[in-house]
Amino acid sequence: MATLVAASLLVGCSDDGEREDAARAVDSLREGLVAGDLADVPLTGATPEEATAELEAVVAGLGDVDPQVTVGGVDVDGDAGTATLDWAWELGGQTWSHTSTVALRDEDDEWRVTWAPTVVESSLAEGEVLRADRTAAVRGDVLAGDGTPIVTLRDVVRFGIDKSRIDAATAQASARTLATAVGVDPDAFEQRVAAAGERAYVEAIVLRAAEADLNLLGGTPGVAAIPDQVPLAPNRAFAAPILGTVGEATAEIVAESDGAVGAGDVVGLGGLQRRYDAELRGTDGLRVVVVPAEGSDAEPRELHTAEAAPGAPLATTLDIDLQGLAEGLLADVGPASALVAVRPSDGAVLAAANGPGTAGQNAATYGQYAPGSTFKVVTSLALLRAGIGPDDTVACPARITVDGRVFENYDDYPAGGIGEITLRQAVASSCNTAFIGSADALPDGALAEAAAALGLGVDQDLGFPAYFGQVPAPETETEAAAETIGQGRVLASPMAMAGVAASVVEGRAVLPTLLPEHTADAVPAPAPLTADEAAALQDLMRAVVTDGSGRLLADLPGAPVGAKTGTAEFGTETPPATHAWMIATQGDLAVAVFVEEGPPGRARPVRSCARSSPAPPARRARHRVVTQSSPRRGVARGPVGVTSLIHASAPSRSRARRRSSDVGRRGAVALSRGVHTCPGPRASVPSSGAASPSCSSSLPSSSPGARRRRRAASRSASG
Repeated sequence: MATLVAASLLVGCSDDGEREDAARAVDSLREGLVAGDLADVPLTGATPEEATAELEAVVAGLGDVDPQVTVGGVDVDGDAGTATLDWAWELGGQTWSHTSTVALRDEDDEWRVTWAPTVVESSLAEGEVLRADRTAAVRGDVLAGDGTPIVTLRDVVRFGIDKSRIDAATAQASARTLATAVGVDPDAFEQRVAAAGERAYVEAIVLRAAEADLNLLGGTPGVAAIPDQVPLAPNRAFAAPILGTVGEATAEIVAESDGAVGAGDVVGLGGLQRRYDAELRGTDGLRVVVVPAEGSDAEPRELHTAEAAPGAPLATTLDIDLQGLAEGLLADVGPASALVAVRPSDGAVLAAANGPGTAGQNAATYGQYAPGSTFKVVTSLALLRAGIGPDDTVACPARITVDGRVFENYDDYPAGGIGEITLRQAVASSCNTAFIGSADALPDGALAEAAAALGLGVDQDLGFPAYFGQVPAPETETEAAAETIGQGRVLASPMAMAGVAASVVEGRAVLPTLLPEHTADAVPAPAPLTADEAAALQDLMRAVVTDGSGRLLADLPGAPVGAKTGTAEFGTETPPATHAWMIATQGDLAVAVFVEEGPPGRARPVRSCARSSPAPPARRARHRVVTQSSPRRGVARGPVGVTSLIHASAPSRSRARRRSSDVGRRGAVALSRGVHTCPGPRASVPSSGAASPSCSSSLPSSSPGARRRRRAASRSASG
């Protein structure tokens, strides 16, 4: 009995040792399969080189993806054994899992793996390979505020060369003909066609169906016109800097996707389309098949299927009509420009338009510019909190000196506005010297605190690129004075200034919202806006329209209109170039209009920098264009945008649209007469911390506040 027990124990120990040796061979196989290299795997039935080559051929049709492989179990029986491998392939967002069986043999006291295609998939025969077929998911639409699709599948035509129908020489000749016809570089396209396979289709361009001629070059051999659908906005420019575009994934996107995106996949290439690509893209359908060996008459054998899951729609607050109108107003503005419309009651961004001069950049919500005299709304709140009421008297001298520098009001500042005037008059006429002279009444941090109460200068997470501006603590007396008129280092985006106007209407800090389903906790203001303060600011902005630079907005029908104009000089030209601004409100609508380079300055800047030479003829000519009744560019667009959007957002849209061109002409005259200019540094999209100016009326030369204002290499004035 003792002998039998001892023998059993020896056999058991021997089996455990064999199993461990076999398991090591299987684990080596697992590592090689994951790496795609079987050089270090003990094999029988094929050399490591042969097995690696066959492995590559078997899995090539699955794409460039590394599988996850785990060992399920190992069994041995004498000099033979088996093991199971559990596989998981991540293929375009879908997972294909399966189990294969591996045969093992003990040869010369070494356990080896018997190589065969069944190591990868148990049903594979010699010569058979795997292939993954993907069915593209339907991309989610981008929706307007009323649920209407903005970006959705629209009909297009793909033009290209089908090389399977023609010989190589003809393909290259046809490529040049097609490229020339559709505006593609002929040399580059010809090279692409030459480099493609002999049966390849090489695409030249994709055109919207309405713009495409299906019979284009119909007599040219090899030219193919293929109808299709792709996700598109109503037109090429529609909110493009914000929405982004959709197209084939770049090599960088593919590399960063961890296998979720493959070459040729359609993905978001910028803006909201890129940021929310995973949600919009959905999950492609998957079909894994066994492809029969070459020469076989068998049909592909299906191993796995998974249905496509459509992408989720992305809701926005945009109004398609207002967005289109805003972009139309900016369409012929040469410099960078933007127009943002916000609904104060809920913060909905109804329009965020960028003019062609932005060159695809998003100036509307992310531009960083000196807000100029539009910032006087913020300064007025700070003065109200310092005890200066709308009817209180402030000094508006012709010039004021700050830290040795002389500031003056703009050239055509009304003579009747000089002297002792009310704060209301100072806002309406945009008297720089009154605001600069009142700077000493403001405690440290007052401007930043007032700005925060109006939603400016406080970063918020809105789910899209948004710049809320900055109101930094001034470093000099001159800079502190400059900040009272929206210059120095004060910066804002058009969206932020539309938010300021909306906050005045609503009586609280309004947080602009573009993505209603994006939830984020708003950062509260340290000293929130009160109802009395909001009423006073509404009164001051109304005075701009009834008695100041916004007079020609006074006859708009409907609720009373409030406004504030502003400009900011920048650069080193003589006279300096100017940013141009206007913010306005009516009922439940707040609008900000910005043009990076408006008409040349008409303000007198700091006395030491005053220009005496006349403007160059070209600049004088441009000024005439800007101030004509039919506006073409520059600051004249301010009232055009304000009046047109206010009309378009009114209940009677059709009547408003018919009148918008006439209103635009009147608005152009209004702003050309009412806007004042002032010097300061240029900002960018985006920029960070660059000094920038704004405008009020003119800066006289003798105010303590004005001392805080001057930055080297920049001048400033506001209006």
